[in-house]
Amino acid sequence: MSSKALRGRANWQISSGTKGETAEDAFYLALSAHFKGTKYKVRKKPREFKNIYANVSLTEETLSQIYNPNETWTHGIIPDYAIDNAETKKSIYVEVKSQDGWVEGKPRNAGRGNVHERSNKYFTPGLQKILREMGHLSPDVLPFWVVFQGDVARDPKRVREISLWYTGIESHFLLWHNSKNPKQLIEHFENEIKPILD
Repeated sequence: MSSKALRGRANWQISSGTKGETAEDAFYLALSAHFKGTKYKVRKKPREFKNIYANVSLTEETLSQIYNPNETWTHGIIPDYAIDNAETKKSIYVEVKSQDGWVEGKPRNAGRGNVHERSNKYFTPGLQKILREMGHLSPDVLPFWVVFQGDVARDPKRVREISLWYTGIESHFLLWHNSKNPKQLIEHFENEIKPILD
């Protein structure tokens, strides 16, 4: 990749990060207001999984075949949010994903990007097991909720991909089409997520 292309990519990442923070803020503000005076709380950047990968035990054979630095490091995940029920002590972990998309007035390539694909780590058995244990959820419950905001929630290609991936577990994702209006988000929480936490 040329240095000119790399400079353009860096600018795209800064823009994407800013949009992501705005999307996350809309989610946090809407649910914080909705939870006021209730047993529910939304926590930003829960850190209970910040070192889960560094603590993975490997076999001696695997260890003999990989680089093993003589130092410690932090290696894990930090979801965007956790929603906690103070009475039941149950928690669900939330990713808020925002991205440009192919919508009215934009070219088809406006839908490039893989923010929706990056959320798929939550489908992995090992991560689900750890999230369930920490969230005090039963083995039959998916311990995560992904909220897609912005144009990605209206992009005809991305919406079809997301809908296929979540077939049968539609309650664990939301295409929040208008993040200026919290009604859709709150209704989804009340109808689909709240029962998991009670």
